Amino acid sequence: MRDLKIPDQRHPEKAHRPDNAQPKKPDWIRVKAPTSKEYAETRKIMRDNRLVTVCEEAGCPNVGECWSQGHATMMIMGDICTRGCTFCNIATGRPETLDAFEPGRVAHAVEKLGLKHVVITSVDRDDLKDGGADHFAQTIRAIRHRSPDTTIEILTPDFLKCDPSVLETVVEAKPDVFNHNLETVPGLYPEVRPGARYFHSLRLLQRVKELDPTIFTKSGIMVGLGEERPQVMQVMDDMRAADIDFLTVGQYLQPTPKHHAVAKFIHPDEFASYEKAAYGKGFLMVSATPLTRSSYHAGDDFARLRTARLKKLGQA
Repeated sequence: MRDLKIPDQRHPEKAHRPDNAQPKKPDWIRVKAPTSKEYAETRKIMRDNRLVTVCEEAGCPNVGECWSQGHATMMIMGDICTRGCTFCNIATGRPETLDAFEPGRVAHAVEKLGLKHVVITSVDRDDLKDGGADHFAQTIRAIRHRSPDTTIEILTPDFLKCDPSVLETVVEAKPDVFNHNLETVPGLYPEVRPGARYFHSLRLLQRVKELDPTIFTKSGIMVGLGEERPQVMQVMDDMRAADIDFLTVGQYLQPTPKHHAVAKFIHPDEFASYEKAAYGKGFLMVSATPLTRSSYHAGDDFARLRTARLKKLGQA
């Protein structure tokens, strides 16, 4: 068993930052290197369609397991982000022009993989007037056309610098799940997510629900960045006040010495405690484990999410 490593040279924009020691990972979050035939087949489909995946760009520890099952989270609008979050392994810089044919290639890959559920995410595109909202909508429509039975989950940027109306463009395309991650507690935003605003992100998700109550909303945070338990509880309360359906909680893993340091490795028992507390606060679905990521087991979780909603409606 070995840890996946991402070389520091991917991040010249972070070179000025001081090095942070990377503590040894506990056994419960070590993963095997991907080697299966199915992993290779998924990788080939991504390459043949010239698609970027967040699985690779973000150095996800679950890439071996997910790709071996034919699951991949596709990242649209390029692999260069206009933000410089200190936790993130995606490169920062000036992105290239949008590829008008990308939605079609994504839809082709979804069809080729035979996906029942797909997750589409993107980099932040503050250089675009609509933040990429129309590109998301086009991608959703292209997938619906080629794979009408596939359920679609999107993980969007915050559209912070856009007119608020751009959100309607995405919602009108009717994704099944609208996800936008809060990432951390508000007190850590200046260090961890300096280009974002906590209450803007929260309001974004609340607005999705107001525009279309049938769309499931989802958000996630990382722990181990230096937050305290009461702060995590408050984020859960804020999410429920915004009527968010699905919460994910996972361990932050430091990509390189230039990224934000890991303050603590959270024990699995504490994750279980977070899950219990979240269900008690009224979330329809909760995934809280060290290896939880936004799209990890997303298809199975979506099926359970629909069941939970039906059960809730039946009890109303």
